[in-house]
Amino acid sequence: MSGRPPPRVILDEGTSPAPRLDFGWEVQVAPPMPPARGWSTMALIGLGAAVLVLGFSLLEAGNFVAAQFAQAAWLGWLTLAVATAGFGLVFAAIGRELRGYLALGTVDRARAAVARGDPPALRSALAAWQAGLPEGRAKPGDLGDMPIDAACALVEAKTLAPIAQDAAALGRAAAVQAFAVTAVSPSPALDALVFAWRGIRLVRQVAALHGFRPGIAGTVSLLRRVAVDAATVAATDVAVDAAVRGLLSSRLAEHVAGEAAAGAVAARRMTLLARAADEACRVLPRTRG
Repeated sequence: MSGRPPPRVILDEGTSPAPRLDFGWEVQVAPPMPPARGWSTMALIGLGAAVLVLGFSLLEAGNFVAAQFAQAAWLGWLTLAVATAGFGLVFAAIGRELRGYLALGTVDRARAAVARGDPPALRSALAAWQAGLPEGRAKPGDLGDMPIDAACALVEAKTLAPIAQDAAALGRAAAVQAFAVTAVSPSPALDALVFAWRGIRLVRQVAALHGFRPGIAGTVSLLRRVAVDAATVAATDVAVDAAVRGLLSSRLAEHVAGEAAAGAVAARRMTLLARAADEACRVLPRTRG
């Protein structure tokens, strides 16, 4: 036996958690949050123009109703009813636009809460998002009594994953339509017009899967979120078209194969657009494996 002392066992019975071994690397490599910006110049101009148009329209309508009352009471009441119905529909449309646009802020609030590690704010955002889901969609239920990691996993598995599958199905259906239209269309301008209309419709359909009902402003906001993906796909379209035309020497074969390639690229663009729209509407960032 050696004369060395036996190894000493040190028991750590403290209650404080052990220090991190990764030194908070995710904080160091996380991209900085962009500073919050106020209203843009164009937004202020548009809002001011809308206030002027609606305000002066209301004043002019009030003066016209008063003039009609001066001629006859029944004529004044009829004019007032017409003005009330018309402006009521206008303000109802404005209210629908605002609700659709502000509902998209739930995504930003939830993702910001995930980024800064704020469980209470994340629970509040998830509850607001869950309340807006369409009827028949599986919902995670009450998330208040479970850890936030388990709540996020439940939201992902029970709601977001089925929504992603439905969005992919919508993308495939739009891809088939885009391929057919592009293959038989006689004009590139008509191709672009049909693709733009179908793409906007696809974005709105995917947003409806997530419980959003975007109007004009909400659709524009969603299109801004997927603009980078659309630009990337457009560059791929140009590269594929140039490669196909460079490989084919026959004019007839070039025309036929070129139209088929254009249809295939249009179909792929629709599929990627559906995926990008699903990413833009997700209330939680997708976990990377």
